[in-house]
Amino acid sequence: MNKSLGGRIVLVVFSWCLAISTPFSQPLSSAFEIKTVAAGLSFPWGMAFLPDGRLLVTERIGRLRIISATGEVSAPLKGTPAVLNEKQGGLLDVVIDPDFARNSLVYLSYAEPQEQLAGTAVARARLDVDGLMLKDLQVVFRQFPKTRGAQHFGSRLVFAPDGNLFITLGDRWDFMQEAQQINNHFGKLVRIRPNGSIPESNPFMDDPQAKPEIWSYGHRNMQGAAIHPQTGKLWIHEHGPRGGDEINIPESGKNYGWPYASYGMHYWMVPIKDEHAEQGFEEPIHHWTPSIAPSGMVFYTGDLFPVWKGNLFIGALAGMQLVRLVLDGQKVVAEEPLLKGMARIRDVEQGPDGALYLLTDEANGKLLKLIPEKTLQ
Repeated sequence: MNKSLGGRIVLVVFSWCLAISTPFSQPLSSAFEIKTVAAGLSFPWGMAFLPDGRLLVTERIGRLRIISATGEVSAPLKGTPAVLNEKQGGLLDVVIDPDFARNSLVYLSYAEPQEQLAGTAVARARLDVDGLMLKDLQVVFRQFPKTRGAQHFGSRLVFAPDGNLFITLGDRWDFMQEAQQINNHFGKLVRIRPNGSIPESNPFMDDPQAKPEIWSYGHRNMQGAAIHPQTGKLWIHEHGPRGGDEINIPESGKNYGWPYASYGMHYWMVPIKDEHAEQGFEEPIHHWTPSIAPSGMVFYTGDLFPVWKGNLFIGALAGMQLVRLVLDGQKVVAEEPLLKGMARIRDVEQGPDGALYLLTDEANGKLLKLIPEKTLQ
């Protein structure tokens, strides 16, 4: 499955040329090469490393796989939930419980069907690695209400340092106005305990008209989320319409403006005000126009690429690249496109070995690994 050494060198030269064409106030990007760890995955969407170094990978069509460090792909695991496999719907993100070594719990987000309707749901189950199955599946969250359509499910899952679970939710496309209402889950970031109960410190717990799971609102379609390694705060990004993809650091109870504020415009060419603060909304810390369609997100903390330490990496679908962002606190001070034009990047994670792992959004999807050039023999 791995590419030849010559093929990898071509990619290194290409990425290095991109790096030197971008102005930076710090050292240029590390030279790296790409290794194909596994292929033949059907539109892979999310991944999570197990303590033993193996990797859980979801396929949007409804399959969950285990991939070894050497690239062996398991048979589909039994016991996964039924999903709406249509357009953007399917089996989406996966994370493991912070106490996985003791309880073996994994969490899955997915488009849950109900007759002609669907909505984002999150379930947890015990992983039986040897039996290649999930046991005791329990749904811990359901988006309310379910609707027709198969777009904008959001669906990234992130555990906060306090043990609570953040779930990103999309506006479900035809219901963008509902992102401004707190009596539903459209266009919301929600926070729950791992068992599905609601933390008492959630901002709308005392509002009888609100959904108590809501942490923040006024979002469009969040497909990337990560905890900042120093501050412990959640960072998210979300798709804009025609432009206006955003990075936000969502705060409790705050409104992020969609659909009344955006740096993009509607698909039917109607402009949207880009003033966020003037309308009482929160400003994004960074945005893209034209859109790159961001997906997946990780802060790099490893030692394999010292120059990248503290940088934020984001996959891009329409942009077909891996984006490297250099940060100064909460400010993006430089941006570098890597692997531009290679593939639609659905997810990016840091492995226990310090390498960056990518999933390509394709019918013959791949698990790729970025490693420093010097490690190759």
